[in-house]
Amino acid sequence: MTLWSAIALASVICLALKVTGYLVPPRLLEAPRPARIADLLTVALLAALVSVQTLGGGQQIVVDARVPAVLVAAGLLLLRAPFLVVVVAAAAVAAALRWWGLAV
Repeated sequence: MTLWSAIALASVICLALKVTGYLVPPRLLEAPRPARIADLLTVALLAALVSVQTLGGGQQIVVDARVPAVLVAAGLLLLRAPFLVVVVAAAAVAAALRWWGLAV
């Protein structure tokens, strides 16, 4: 199988999954239990993505400037700071730690 054949097959599978989602009756998705599961699944997937991007480095766990930056961002989000302030502060913390040579 060539690369383009694999890409075409993956595209068709993605389209089929999307169409299947539209065929599900709305009353099934609006029930309290599926709605709650969908909400929790979204949060869990986002948390997993943040964890992997923060601690992942190839096949190993890496603790560097990203960890304190994420902790600062989490603290600012708990304080209800504007999102732009959170992003700039987290970037500044990571940059400062790297500048001072405290983190890679």
